[in-house]
Amino acid sequence: MAELRTLVIVLGDQLDHGAAAFDGFDAAMDAVWMAEVAEESTHVTSSKMRSVLFLSAMRHFAAETRAAGRSLHYTRLDDAGNRGSLARELQAAIERLRPARLVLTEPGEWRVLQALQAVADAAAVPLEVREDRHFYVSQRAFAGYAQNRKTLRMEYFYREQRRRHRVLMDGDAPAGGQWNFDADNRKAFGSAGPGRVPARSRCAPDAITREVMATVQQRFANHPGTVDGFAWPVTRQQALQALDAFIAERLPLFGRYQDAMWPGQPWLYHAHLSAALNLKLLDPREVVARAEAAYRAGDAPLAAAEGFVRQILGWREYVRGIYWSQMPGYRDLNALGGDQDLPAWYWNGDTDMACLHDAITQTVQQGYAHHIQRLMVTGLYAMLLGVAPAQVHAWYLGMYVDAVEWVELPNTLGMSQYADGGLMASKPYAATGNYMARMGPHCKGCRYDPAQRTGDTACPFTTLYWDFLLRHETLLAGNPRMALQVKNLARLDDAQRQTVRDRAAAIRRGAVGVPAHG
Repeated sequence: MAELRTLVIVLGDQLDHGAAAFDGFDAAMDAVWMAEVAEESTHVTSSKMRSVLFLSAMRHFAAETRAAGRSLHYTRLDDAGNRGSLARELQAAIERLRPARLVLTEPGEWRVLQALQAVADAAAVPLEVREDRHFYVSQRAFAGYAQNRKTLRMEYFYREQRRRHRVLMDGDAPAGGQWNFDADNRKAFGSAGPGRVPARSRCAPDAITREVMATVQQRFANHPGTVDGFAWPVTRQQALQALDAFIAERLPLFGRYQDAMWPGQPWLYHAHLSAALNLKLLDPREVVARAEAAYRAGDAPLAAAEGFVRQILGWREYVRGIYWSQMPGYRDLNALGGDQDLPAWYWNGDTDMACLHDAITQTVQQGYAHHIQRLMVTGLYAMLLGVAPAQVHAWYLGMYVDAVEWVELPNTLGMSQYADGGLMASKPYAATGNYMARMGPHCKGCRYDPAQRTGDTACPFTTLYWDFLLRHETLLAGNPRMALQVKNLARLDDAQRQTVRDRAAAIRRGAVGVPAHG
């Protein structure tokens, strides 16, 4: 006879006391199960900052669960006998507690769902997987939307969600008479730079977080990054404070400077809320409502509010739909045939390319980079270099504090690396070093010239861009949005093409882009 009616499984990115898994919870018959396991920090090499965020947020949630009177079975990373994986820990819990059933809110990763389902099946205990109400669009609804569509463009999906959820709408028309305001957004800072940027919203580590920091520093000493300066929200109260700070201090200029870069300025006017959202400490509906309210009250321009809403109601929902409708095969896609190894300096920033040094050093130190640094600096370089998409995916998933596979994988494979062959993006995001020169001043302090494609001072981005066009000329010529770029190859004679290829080969050998001491 079962000793327990329901064992409710709560994963590290499901820290919502109102999640569907808790529906019908009876403290007299049910219990909650959570486990910290090494596998979640090692199946990809997780940065210290990312591991601290997840583990600290889990421990705070556990304390709140106990305070609410819910029975909790919790395994800590440093507990004696910790079996090291969610599957093995759940198996032991089933054997010890003998629940009649397991209940789980939809996880954020295919691998985890398959592992937990296999344990439940082996133990002959039913596992009920409930819809994740955190999202606007269910997996089933997106699958219906995607059915029979050859391409899945975010813009059309986004407009449908705006209408359906009555967000930034004036009657049946979009607020301001248009769906997006890119023409008013995405400006670069002037030559004087961003000026005085609001201070980052910081959450000082409490005793729980400090204990986690010490554990991570000891247990994962060889992992990239540091625990120093950790200040991310790990409770709902802290997440709400971070949301307040963004709406008041950063949203008004968010749209204008969302693509801008500036050396040594990691935070700028971005929201820094994705980690709290992905842990479920914030609900996207409250975040979107706050942005719209700021616009309606005249506290933020429509262009800023719309640009931010598009990231939450549009992009975030869209990439989750892509992930679950395309898995498990999506993870293995490699439309461009990338086969190079990720350069070793992606783990420490030891490169003499100024924009990459800045973005990667910041990533290692903070576990964070804004979307342009991810897409058009680190991601663009990896695509142009021809890195195997699986390696790029593993790096992004491990390095960034907000990385959960449902959101990271489509962003990396689909948008950044074009590995899905155009399911998400209408063309590869390919550009020369001149893009970096337009969006920030990195090139002025760099030894490489973005205007040069060959020669000792040629920017590796620019060399690799032309090499990328040469390597994929046939494929790209059939893409209407790439046709003009491909036509530019006609300006290169055979000797010039070979010079590009030779320098690109030197870059791939590591003979370019690494400081002299490297």
